[in-house]
Amino acid sequence: MLGFEWWWALLLLPLPALLRRWLRPAESPETAISVPLLDRYGVGSAVRIHAGFPTAGLALWLFWLALIIAASRPFWLGEPVTRSQSGRDLMLAVDISGSMSETDMSIDGRAASRIDVLKIVVEKFIERRHGDRLGLILFGTKAYNFVPLTFDLATLKELLLDVSTGLAGRHTAIGDAIGIAIKSMREQGAENRVLILVTDGSNTAGLDNPLLVAAAAAHQGLTIYTIGVGSTNEALARTYGAQNVPAGIALNEPMLRRIAALTGGRYFRATSSRRLEEIYLALDHLEPVEHTYQTQRPHSELFVWPLAASMLALLLLLIATILQSRRSLQP
Repeated sequence: MLGFEWWWALLLLPLPALLRRWLRPAESPETAISVPLLDRYGVGSAVRIHAGFPTAGLALWLFWLALIIAASRPFWLGEPVTRSQSGRDLMLAVDISGSMSETDMSIDGRAASRIDVLKIVVEKFIERRHGDRLGLILFGTKAYNFVPLTFDLATLKELLLDVSTGLAGRHTAIGDAIGIAIKSMREQGAENRVLILVTDGSNTAGLDNPLLVAAAAAHQGLTIYTIGVGSTNEALARTYGAQNVPAGIALNEPMLRRIAALTGGRYFRATSSRRLEEIYLALDHLEPVEHTYQTQRPHSELFVWPLAASMLALLLLLIATILQSRRSLQP
């Protein structure tokens, strides 16, 4: 639909015609400076456009018409566009410590690292969260807000696929990751706040106690779902020896259960890619996308087109003046 921001400017369209009709012509020529030298070469008559030359008058009217239309700020209002939005902030906190590179899981029957399996499953999870704002926290020895909360899920997915283990250190700062999630979501002020924390170890780094931070998260209305990834302790003991399980590989499941319980969430254990997929499907049911719809109509400014037309008409007027001047100079 076509509209005008300043429609009242269109009232100026008939102004030149009204002025020509109402203003009286001069009764006698006004005194002017005579330049005989210019008259000798015909320049004085060349600068006057002949009254019967139709192109000049048409160009003047086109210039005025286009200029007034541009001044009225025309716009095109498109068809209504509906956008779904849930009002939920959902943050993913992913452990990228050194132990996440352990190849004790599988993809299509072949051995794969924990982080590779996690990427595949989380990628599918992200694709199903249209309407939510998602963010990504990476943590190892340090925790970082890698992707702030955003509706751009495609970019979030691409950045997640580029992540590799060890970038944030080889230890695990679970408490710091929860603290960053609290701060990020508090600043955004969403109604529903969810953190999905994925780790394969214990809290071995960072300044914050995970349980104390989880209690603060509960006070802020943040629900935390914790997911423990990797082989069981028995399988690790058979691989490394009962006394030689590397630090950060064995899960502290009681702590993860306690974090989830404090915030009203749940703890899940993922020992295979299929189990991890089932966990994220369960999270879809626990935190379904709540569709609320916002409708808006695209607003496109059109003033540039009549403005360009006015400049073109002015150019035609100048060309007409030059042509008339040349004809006047011809003997």
